[in-house]
Amino acid sequence: MSTRENGSGEEPVIRDNRKIDPETGRPREAAPAEATGQDGGEQAEGPSSLASDLASIELATQLAERTADLQRLQAEYSNYRKRVERDRVAVKEQAVAGVLSELLPVLDDIGRARDHGELTGGFAKVSESLEAATGKLGLSTYGTKGEAFDPTVHEALMHSYSSDVTEATCVEILQPGYRIGERVLRPARVAVAEPETPAADDN
Repeated sequence: MSTRENGSGEEPVIRDNRKIDPETGRPREAAPAEATGQDGGEQAEGPSSLASDLASIELATQLAERTADLQRLQAEYSNYRKRVERDRVAVKEQAVAGVLSELLPVLDDIGRARDHGELTGGFAKVSESLEAATGKLGLSTYGTKGEAFDPTVHEALMHSYSSDVTEATCVEILQPGYRIGERVLRPARVAVAEPETPAADDN
């Protein structure tokens, strides 16, 4: 049967893949295609894969560094905002305290006029408005007769001994104290009485 009858118009190609040359009996040299076959491909592919891994590691390191920088900046900004807000509140409180401190003598005069029954008419309305305004700003008075003497909030202007008390006691409020929240603007000025000490034996 001819090649045309067999359906193929080309002669078959026969490759001799024997490692030993049958004529010389010596090993054949690797063909260029074999030299750059699968092993060569792996060798060429190896450095490229290593470079890709190194690039991925470098990118991951840079991402971690940028993330840490961003977190540090965010924490610094948050602390800055808190510090600014704290300073703003402190400045406001200081300004309010400064204004109210200047009004304390006026409030003392109003208190004395009330004690003497002179707080009448339009003056009474003005005094009530002033006291309401200072109250809205957080000003409050303290100091009552009979409370225990506290040197941190009381200023003793008079001192005596009494058998009616068991500890240092404010027996007279000479001038009320003023404070804003826990901050004392002016201590209460008081007369203090302490328990009488037992008389020493004559013997």
